[in-house]
Amino acid sequence: MRELAAARDWPYVTQLPAYAPDLNLTEGVWSHVKRNLAVTGVDQLAAVVKKRLKRIQHRPDLLTSFLSHTGLTLDPEPP
Repeated sequence: MRELAAARDWPYVTQLPAYAPDLNLTEGVWSHVKRNLAVTGVDQLAAVVKKRLKRIQHRPDLLTSFLSHTGLTLDPEPP
């Protein structure tokens, strides 16, 4: 993989720590989904999570805020 990445201009490969929730965009998404979550069964849980993820999908500003919270960008500078 390193040889492949070194032979191209894209993608840029950056080594991240093994566990870095502050750099993981999905941590913000799941935190938002789990907020005030009270369900009585697995079926209801699945329905609530699906609904909340769909709501997030239609709010690009919210997705952008999750990304900006990490301090990362979609267009990283090459090393």
